[in-house]
Amino acid sequence: MSLADHFRELRLRLMLALIGIGVMTVVAAIFYQHLYRLLLRPVNQAMQNLAATHPDVDAALVNIGIPAPMMLAIKLCLVAGVVGSAPWWIYQVWAFIAPGLLRHEKKWALAVVGICAPLFLGGVFVGYWVMPTAITFMLSFIPESAGVNSMVDLPFYLDFLVRLMLVFGIAMVIPVFVVLLNFVGVIPAAALSRWRSFVIFGCFVFAAVATPGGDPLSMLALALPMALLFLIAELIARIHDRRSGARLREAQ
Repeated sequence: MSLADHFRELRLRLMLALIGIGVMTVVAAIFYQHLYRLLLRPVNQAMQNLAATHPDVDAALVNIGIPAPMMLAIKLCLVAGVVGSAPWWIYQVWAFIAPGLLRHEKKWALAVVGICAPLFLGGVFVGYWVMPTAITFMLSFIPESAGVNSMVDLPFYLDFLVRLMLVFGIAMVIPVFVVLLNFVGVIPAAALSRWRSFVIFGCFVFAAVATPGGDPLSMLALALPMALLFLIAELIARIHDRRSGARLREAQ
């Protein structure tokens, strides 16, 4: 293909991806009320927990401004459209780059996508699951006798929730790229073994920094799966290096 043909193909794939995002945004708008309740469930659960454990603390969810509800609805529908249409626009990216890949490269690329997708979604679910505990932990620092009302800004909460879920999702796929670097010869299994204690310690440090509020449950929910996935990645790298060494000795 000529350079102009590549640009035409890129334009086509971008248009198809945007059409998919637009369709899913409309679908999200149709089911907006359900989406809204789903995203508010963690903060509502947190406030119920707070009312049970700290009855003197008053917390309320607010959305300040006249156009704020409409802008929030547009933002939520767009985010849901991008996330919901992810399989479609990821396929468009794949369709654009696949003709330039060799057969074994296509195989590895499909394997990476197949492994990363459930890991990422699992991380997103864990982030959503720990959110009520994190919010309860942070709001519990309000002194009960201070007479202070805690106003939780709704747009800030939703941004906070999305960022947390993305952090959890991305953290879960990092070990896959460790395995890839081993397979291409960049990181040997012996190096992973030497770095094991530092990496596990780094997982807990990263979890402590990345999770909101620093509550123990959120930190462990992120750090323990990351450490376990790294150990699995190290085991896979060790098996790969042993097989590669055996094949090299047979060739000699």
